[in-house]
Amino acid sequence: MVLAQNTTLLPESTLSKLHIKGDVRFRDQEIQRDDKDNSYINQYRARVFVDYELSDRVLVESSLSSGKDNPTSGNVDFAEGIGSEQFKIDILDIAYKMEDAWFIAGKSKYFFYRPIKTQLIWDNDLTPEGLSYGLDTGDKLTTAIWKVHRLANETTSTGDIYLFVGQYVHPMYVKDTALTIGGGFYYYDGVKGNSAPYEKGPLRNSVDANNLYTQDYAIAEGFAEILLTEVEGQPLKVATILAYNAAAKSHHFGYDLRAELGEINHNLDWKIGYSYRNIQKDAVFAAHNDSDFIAGGTDGRGHVFLPKMQLNKNMDIGGHFQFSTLYTDSEIINANYRRMQLDVIFKF
Repeated sequence: MVLAQNTTLLPESTLSKLHIKGDVRFRDQEIQRDDKDNSYINQYRARVFVDYELSDRVLVESSLSSGKDNPTSGNVDFAEGIGSEQFKIDILDIAYKMEDAWFIAGKSKYFFYRPIKTQLIWDNDLTPEGLSYGLDTGDKLTTAIWKVHRLANETTSTGDIYLFVGQYVHPMYVKDTALTIGGGFYYYDGVKGNSAPYEKGPLRNSVDANNLYTQDYAIAEGFAEILLTEVEGQPLKVATILAYNAAAKSHHFGYDLRAELGEINHNLDWKIGYSYRNIQKDAVFAAHNDSDFIAGGTDGRGHVFLPKMQLNKNMDIGGHFQFSTLYTDSEIINANYRRMQLDVIFKF
């Protein structure tokens, strides 16, 4: 807000090219597990996005976010305090836009298509670093070369990890029904024999006695999403997302079955999402997928309900109610996992 106030001192021509927005989220969370003590956590997440148009085709994008030591989440426990030490540069890139294409260099937001916002392969809050290109002529083709930025374990790393990604999306329309099909490929170079890139560790991916990865990750993705524009007055989306790690010897398949009823455009609009996910141990790179499902990572299955309502243009409320099962690190005990989240989001 201080940054927004300071922009009033800038020339009008500069102000018209400067775009600032942000949000603050407060979360009350309860986690129940068979294999650990229950936990009750109060958290916040704060973000500010600042974009500047250098020209009609060139855009500089940036953002600050809380959650400095966690690349897959901006959440911070209130017990850890509120200060500059909790924040990170989440986005810093330069984008060049053409008529049907774009090119981005830097640390950017995730732009691959995710049916009904699935996090089977990639967490919402993770921002990749590298070069990206997209082409949209009705069908969409997106490619990228990214380097996995390490926040921890540099001394145990045996080398860099790079990620090569490509995705193709094809939309189709029949009367009031929209069908989107597509697929992608996520190839991680340098994982096997290396250490986990982040403090949370391998998150149930296969590792050896030295906690080094024993599998590579070459993930094939396929999906289909259907939008029915009128179901009892509300739009309904249904999607299936599949992931298969062609580089793993076993335990290499995962899927996410999703549905969402409703749409938020005006005050008091609501929607409710549902997901059933089953993800085997080495189906995806666990450091990068959903940090809320089964405590983050792989090797589990379960149901998630996601209600949300817009109270006004600056305030949303939402929830996350999860009933799932995960394996412990010993792979012997099935542990029931319950997660309940209540969110209040303020936007400016």
